[in-house]
Amino acid sequence: MHVTGTVPPPAPEPQETTAAPASDSTRHARRFGLPVATALVMGNIIGGGIFLLPASVAPFGTISLLAFGVLTVGAIALALVFGRLAARDPRTGGPYVYARGAFGDFAGFLAAWAYWITTWVSNAALAVAAVGYLDVLIPVNDHRWTACLAVLVIQWLPALANFAGTRWVGAVQLISTVLKFAPLLLVAVGGLFFFDPDNLGPFNASGSSGIGAVSAAAAILLFSYLGVESAAVSAGEVKDPRRTVGRATVIGTAGAALVYLLGTLAVFGTVAHDRLVTSSAPFSDAVNAMFGGAWGGWAVALAALVSMTGCLNGWTLLSAQTPYAAAKDGLFPAAFARKRRGVPTVGVGVTVVLASLLTVYNYTSAKVFEVLVLVTTFTATVPYLLATAAQLFHLVSGQGEKVDRARLVRDGVVASVAAAFSLWLVAGAGYAAVYQGVLFLFAGVLVYAVMAARRRRAEGPTAP
Repeated sequence: MHVTGTVPPPAPEPQETTAAPASDSTRHARRFGLPVATALVMGNIIGGGIFLLPASVAPFGTISLLAFGVLTVGAIALALVFGRLAARDPRTGGPYVYARGAFGDFAGFLAAWAYWITTWVSNAALAVAAVGYLDVLIPVNDHRWTACLAVLVIQWLPALANFAGTRWVGAVQLISTVLKFAPLLLVAVGGLFFFDPDNLGPFNASGSSGIGAVSAAAAILLFSYLGVESAAVSAGEVKDPRRTVGRATVIGTAGAALVYLLGTLAVFGTVAHDRLVTSSAPFSDAVNAMFGGAWGGWAVALAALVSMTGCLNGWTLLSAQTPYAAAKDGLFPAAFARKRRGVPTVGVGVTVVLASLLTVYNYTSAKVFEVLVLVTTFTATVPYLLATAAQLFHLVSGQGEKVDRARLVRDGVVASVAAAFSLWLVAGAGYAAVYQGVLFLFAGVLVYAVMAARRRRAEGPTAP
């Protein structure tokens, strides 16, 4: 078990020393190098949404590719900001660590609380979506509770990989990333040989102005880049994090953007526009158009299932990392600070149990589930905005020891673009998501009050 940074490691845990010898723990707890850290970023950004994305933006026409380009600039700016922040403070926790370092405990807690809600609710949503692809291969949706059981299995398999240690998490993430990118790149590259410009349709099919069409398409695409913070959140488990986190974040984000752009362009060029607008499986239609037959649905369903399972593997780890960092500072219950084989096992366990309970509730009251998923579209942006604000704070406050003066102007421009991107994410979430998300944040304020009071009492009375 390895902890980096200036915060002292938690006290030794009896269960960890009695359950396995130190050599076994070390063997299963392995720090991530650049390939695995990059795979974590790419795998978490690209879940299953890519397989429906071309049909989602097709009604706007090929102008949606311009929206992709604009968003990619914002996402890479955010990736660069995370890289700079990780170089300054390479501890596990990502946005939580940065917000707390700049603005104090309360801001750090809000970042941790919002991110934690996002992860476990999103994990439940991702597993439910994965069963939709599983149903193409093995019919499970015919009975409600059969589908529910399948969702629970898909949730718990990545959790078991996490319980086995960071070595297994990294292996699963790297393998699943390679497996899911293989068919995506097949369509993206192969589509160039079957590309027909006549399939593209009109440049602006929305009927509104160019700016309006770009903004409308961007609202759908905004959340395609959630996960850019993945390497920063797990910085404590990354080799040479001051250097590796920034590189992995930028490479992973750029790689995901390239797959998005090439994949969408290939589908636009191989599937007729009027058919693509109504397609429920655009990549399947593209494969069938390229190679003939009807096996595209099976191939894409399998690729999507691998993609989403790998994405769950990475998000399960991230769901425990931020509470772990907050617990070490006394802002989350102390149990979340326990690690085994490099993984915060209590955080993983609590997260997967909450996601499982939400899943079961989903199959009895779907409306509640839909509301919670909507909430995550806002809560996911809170840590981003706090992290970019922390970078701007360091740049403007004149703290010479924390700022590279040779890069001051460039870092300022990048941070401003990232801040604008984060605000755009908030705006893109919609009024309902912001309203409900704020209620969740206010609930966190009550939790913070209790934890802060317990921390103050543990520290003892202070002098007047």
